[in-house]
Amino acid sequence: MKTRIAVALAALIAAPAFAQPQTQGGHTAHRGGAEAQGAPLAEGEIRRVDREAKKLTIRHGPIASLDMPAMTMVFQVKDPALLDRVKPGDKVRFAAEKLGGAYTVTAIEVQGR
Repeated sequence: MKTRIAVALAALIAAPAFAQPQTQGGHTAHRGGAEAQGAPLAEGEIRRVDREAKKLTIRHGPIASLDMPAMTMVFQVKDPALLDRVKPGDKVRFAAEKLGGAYTVTAIEVQGR
């Protein structure tokens, strides 16, 4: 009887820890990867282009393929040539995947050009 109570009590104490979302770099972890291929492009606005670090800061709407809500975040780019296509303030549509543990822009198009 004491064993059952101890097991039940341990399960109740541990349950909240398992219910918490995992985080990565200050963002809630999101699904991603192969399912992102062929997904609709997300919409966003370029906030910063960091050619040296090969990164883009994008304020974006929800990214369904990554189960990610709207936010502003830094993405790596799969191809550094993508950095030459954009500048801060550009409205864009883009595809992103989680590659090697990093959220990465794999394609981008500027709207209105």
